[in-house]
This record gives sequence, C-alpha cells and structure tokens, in this order.
Amino acid sequence: MFSYQLYSSRNFPPMAETFRMLAAAGYGAVEGYGALYADDAAVAATREGLAETGLKMPTGHFSLAMLENEPDKVLEIARSLGMERIYCPYLMPDDRPTDAAGWREFGARLERAGAPVRAAGLGFGWHNHDFEFVTLPGGTTPQEEIFLGGPSLEWEMDVAWVVRGGADPLEWIARHQSRITAAHVKDIAPKGEKTDEDGWSDVGEGIVDWRRILPILRAAGVRHFIMEHDNPKDHARFATRSIAAAKGY
Repeated sequence: MFSYQLYSSRNFPPMAETFRMLAAAGYGAVEGYGALYADDAAVAATREGLAETGLKMPTGHFSLAMLENEPDKVLEIARSLGMERIYCPYLMPDDRPTDAAGWREFGARLERAGAPVRAAGLGFGWHNHDFEFVTLPGGTTPQEEIFLGGPSLEWEMDVAWVVRGGADPLEWIARHQSRITAAHVKDIAPKGEKTDEDGWSDVGEGIVDWRRILPILRAAGVRHFIMEHDNPKDHARFATRSIAAAKGY
C-alpha cells in the first residue's frame, strides 16, 4: 500500500479535495505534516477527510519543538488520526551543529524527545534531507552521528535526498536497514530539467533507480512507502503518475 506526503499538496487547497483525489488515484494512506494539526479545527478537518475517503494516516511529521514542548498534545493528535509512527522531519540551518560531537548530541536530543512517543507504543524516528550526508571534519557524517547519539531512533529514509547529498542509498540501506521503518519515494529530474519544480520529477521519470531500490527496501521489512514531491506544478499529475510507476516496481 502506497502513502502520500500531504505536504506535496500544500499549494493546492482545499485539502478535502486532495483526500478525494488521492483515494481515486489508488492510495490507501497519507502522511501528515504540521499544518494539518496546527489547531483543533485542523485536526478535526483532517480526521473528517480520512473518514470520508477511507484513507489511513499511519505516519506523521511533528516538529522538534512540538515533540519537546508538547508531547501530550503530539500523542493526542497521533491517536486521534490513527498514527503508528512519528518522525521529526527537519532542522533549520541556523540550528544545525557543525561537528561530530554536536550531531551526536542532537541524536541524543532526538532520543529524549522520542521517549514519550515510544513509551506510548508508537514508533519514533528521524526523516533526513541532504545535509546529513555532508562529510564532517574527522570523516563521519551527521547521519552517522545522529544514529550514534540516538540508538533507538528509527529512520524514515528520504532516498532522493540521500542521493542529492552525494551518498549511495543502497550502501546506507545495507548498513542501517534495521532502523528503516518508512521511506519517501521521490525522484530527481535529470540535470537541468524541471527547474520550475526545484529539480524534482514524478516517480519513474527521474534518475533514482526505484525499480531496484523499492524491492530492496521491501526485503528489508519497510512497510510505509510515501510518495513526495517538494514542489509539483500539478499535484494530481504527480500523484497519479507516481503511484502508477511505483506499482510496477
């Protein structure tokens, strides 16, 4: 069953119509992000959209600030929407450590932030971008140090961001497959193409070898495969073409 990161449709309101479009396209699930549970009304609207279409929301993104400062609220929202796993999605550039020790401590910070989530019986982990794969002084990477500092962290592997970070996703899958509980399925346009979509493409039309990678992730036990495009010109085009391609892998 393929899921869909609703952030991909943030520029195409209303979200109620997006839920209907995704259900019609063959998705069985969606992944939440902050705007969908910014307040009680937003949570209620999201819950109604799920109920109307039969879509599930097994995974969701929550900011580190909310995880640290409002853990009870996070769990209340997660239970309300039927989530099984929560991922912290991002760290702003000004907040990023600059050395291995700092990233290891950030991993420990994530470990602490996820403790209430794990205690409640939900999975908790980190969702990567590209900056985690830039080599640090000393030869390691932020992603390695995050895992050292957070031994219990799961990983929502955004494969295309791994590629954009200059790393080999197959090598990272082989080394850390026991942590990977979800994967973002997105694609990168050939160099110089799709500049009006930030260089991303529909799944199956780019350079990421999903035909090879998807079966490897499945064999590693990954259950949640979430389509994402950071800036599509047409979200329905992206959603329908991508699920059609991925079902062939």
